[in-house]
Amino acid sequence: MASIHNIVFLCFLVIVSCEAQTSFRPKALLLPVTKDSSTLQYVASIHQRTPLVPVSLTLDLGGQFMWVNCYTDYVSSTYRPARCRSAQCSLAKSTSCVTECPGTPKPGCNNNTCALMPDNSVTRVATIGDLGSDVVTIQSTDGTNPGRVVSVPQFLYVCASALDGLASGVAGMAGLGRTKISMPSQFSAAFSFPRIFAICLSGSTNSPGVVFFGPGPYRFLLNTEASSNLIYTPLFINPVSTASAYTEGDASTEYFIGVKSIKINEKDVPINKTLLTINREGFGGTKISTVNPYTVLHTSIYKAILKAFGESLSAVPRVAPIAPFGLCFNSTSLGSTRVGPAVPQIDLVLQNSKVFWRIFGANSMVQVRDDVLCLGVVDGGVDVRTSIVIGGHQIEDNLLQFDLARSRLGFSSSLLFRQTTCANFNFTLNA
Repeated sequence: MASIHNIVFLCFLVIVSCEAQTSFRPKALLLPVTKDSSTLQYVASIHQRTPLVPVSLTLDLGGQFMWVNCYTDYVSSTYRPARCRSAQCSLAKSTSCVTECPGTPKPGCNNNTCALMPDNSVTRVATIGDLGSDVVTIQSTDGTNPGRVVSVPQFLYVCASALDGLASGVAGMAGLGRTKISMPSQFSAAFSFPRIFAICLSGSTNSPGVVFFGPGPYRFLLNTEASSNLIYTPLFINPVSTASAYTEGDASTEYFIGVKSIKINEKDVPINKTLLTINREGFGGTKISTVNPYTVLHTSIYKAILKAFGESLSAVPRVAPIAPFGLCFNSTSLGSTRVGPAVPQIDLVLQNSKVFWRIFGANSMVQVRDDVLCLGVVDGGVDVRTSIVIGGHQIEDNLLQFDLARSRLGFSSSLLFRQTTCANFNFTLNA
């Protein structure tokens, strides 16, 4: 009888354990993000399929959705194509349908499946790919450490094969943009937490940064709560899509902010301010990008910034520019501070003169040789679609929180001031 009692008790424990696991609802999730040394892309790894495999994806802040190469070595018993005119297709705003696919049905090739246009935003090439779903797992977090792994059984993504230009080993892109099937939207819907996510990119190629899905806290080593004292500015929607291929009438899924002026050492840089607003054709404005490694500027803004920055460092010896940069200095003549090289600060003035994003030396300067530092902005040309594209180097070791419900960006400025970095999240599991 004792043995039967023990068996019953064990079964009871198993049932309780299973119920506890299924009833667990995380308050937030996290993805480690590593900087690739060759391409300077930010690469996240997520687990997908049955059986689960790790899938490396280039992080695309404004990307419409997750897309994965499922034409090669994709094996999964839980893959499901999204059938034409289904609720999934409607959620994804698909306007096309693949009625017949040649060959044996498999992921990426199924009859009666709706299609989207996945965008390789590094090479600016778009293709057509099938919408489908599969299991995705990700770690939860309490904001201080990773927690237990949770799963989304029918996570929507698109099959694509446009891998040219992506980092070695990458199988697709992780889109965090403003759509209903982007990664932040799907995770918040799956676990019923607010439509908020935050990125904190590490400048180190050895130590990862992190993406948080869900509200804070976001605690880093030395007990720094990085979301305390954030400065907030509205997020704007560009009414015209900035993707490589899109349907007429589509708005952009990227994140735009309202830069009103630029200051260097608290002095206004003379620029054509009409370039700072988005016109009816979708040109102009300022967006944030994880795909561009450095800030890209309209030629006139680029020249004005180089002139003003150079004049404020007139006593420091210049050296010949090193591509892709246009203004370089002998770094042995520059001092060092807690927030990087001792150079003039650059302020992006936002909704009013009291709200500005201050860029210090660690984010403005790039060490290209042992004795050479260059201003980390590049010339985008006169026909550039967006006048200011704030690139990856400028947002490293800054916490950026995207609140989609309130349509606002919270930014910390450099965490170096608080004696921590984006590489200082404790990825050690909770006991």
